Amino acid sequence: MGQRPNELTPDAGPWHRWGCELRQFREARGLAQQVVARRALIDRSHIGRFERAERPVPRAAAVRLDKALDAAGALVRGWERAEIEAGRNGAASVSRVEGAVHGATTRGHGAIPPEPLALSPFEQAGLGEGDTDLVVVPARINGRILFVPVPRRVVLASGLAGLASAALPKAAAADELAEMGSPLEHFSQLRRVMIQTDNLIGPRHLLPALQQHLASLASRRRAARGTDAIRLLALETRYEELAGWFAQDIGDDRAAHGYTAKALDASHITGDTALTAYILGRKAQLAVDTGYAADALGLAAAARRTAPSGSRLEVIAVLHEAHAHAVLGEGNEAKRAYDAACTLLGRAEADSVWGSWLDMAYIDTARARSLATLGDYELAAIGFDNAIAGLPAVYRRDRGVYLARAARAHAGAGNTTLAARIGVQAVGIAAETGSARIYKQLDRLDVALAPVAEEDGVDEFRAALDRIVLHPA
Repeated sequence: MGQRPNELTPDAGPWHRWGCELRQFREARGLAQQVVARRALIDRSHIGRFERAERPVPRAAAVRLDKALDAAGALVRGWERAEIEAGRNGAASVSRVEGAVHGATTRGHGAIPPEPLALSPFEQAGLGEGDTDLVVVPARINGRILFVPVPRRVVLASGLAGLASAALPKAAAADELAEMGSPLEHFSQLRRVMIQTDNLIGPRHLLPALQQHLASLASRRRAARGTDAIRLLALETRYEELAGWFAQDIGDDRAAHGYTAKALDASHITGDTALTAYILGRKAQLAVDTGYAADALGLAAAARRTAPSGSRLEVIAVLHEAHAHAVLGEGNEAKRAYDAACTLLGRAEADSVWGSWLDMAYIDTARARSLATLGDYELAAIGFDNAIAGLPAVYRRDRGVYLARAARAHAGAGNTTLAARIGVQAVGIAAETGSARIYKQLDRLDVALAPVAEEDGVDEFRAALDRIVLHPA
């Protein structure tokens, strides 16, 4: 039997020390190996072998374990030290990108985002060091689909031109701004149109336009004074929040954190507590989706405290809290939070500007997502199937999200042929919209279907998915 990693001798090797650190993080969180394995998408037997230094640890596994244990990059840094000390060749360039993409040092709230992600996997594809026109795209790396920054010209050369559309535009010229006249209603209407269009085609094609309008709006606001400046700042805050949502949905978590943080700061300046509550909820959502569910609980609680009592904003905050509990494996707490959300919705204001889309069907769909996270795939599949049946056709991107989640739930429930068929439908919408939420769920589906690759439809799904992601040379 191998030596326990927390019983180290003075001459213990670097991987024994790393295994000890892994075990200490796991036990400090009160998590069983099985729970950690499920969160990190790693076989349970590997966790024990990693802790006992009985099995080589790929960097990709260290990154996923760091996220699963909320280690804030400590496990990744420890892995790097062990790798150097062990005298191996060092981390492969692909692994460096994977660690950066997973954001091991990025906190879910208010922290400084990581440095720009490394591009070394794509140097073999002929990249020059002067490339600065980057887009974040899905790429197949070490068998997984990750979102990485890539020079636009490489994406265009790959034949996946649709993924190259999110460029940072130049700000409007001063003379263009001068000709615009009163901008408030103009920019308000533009924002409404972009929200409606996002439902149809996704954010990848819209973010450049939104960034252009945001730059123009900011220029007008800086030139204004008094009430006009405050009103323009309030609208600019909504643009920043929407830009954060678009950035998150194309997989650019770094930009999403930046836009959302700016929106939160501006909401305090304007004194709009309802908007502050909404953005705190968005930060909770961003935290849980980027691997920091514990942070999301605090942000959701702050959103609820800030939200007006009896408002739909309060319901939204509780929904974020519920899913964070689910991600943390706290099923009973998640259930209580969803029950509380239903109660709150029953007495919430019917004419609220915030959360006008919120209804029981939305809560049921959110609950289905949490059920899948908790491993209750059969109930989750029923919830997603119902959501898809009731979704209006104009919500094209959301249909793709629901299809991908339904497919993963059906795969978890053992209905692999059905899962593959639904997955192919979701692949088509992922290609149309560029939504990272669809891609990330399809990646999980791909992993779930890998052991049954010979079953009907699975090869078709996996081939379709491979056609819409970048493949480093």
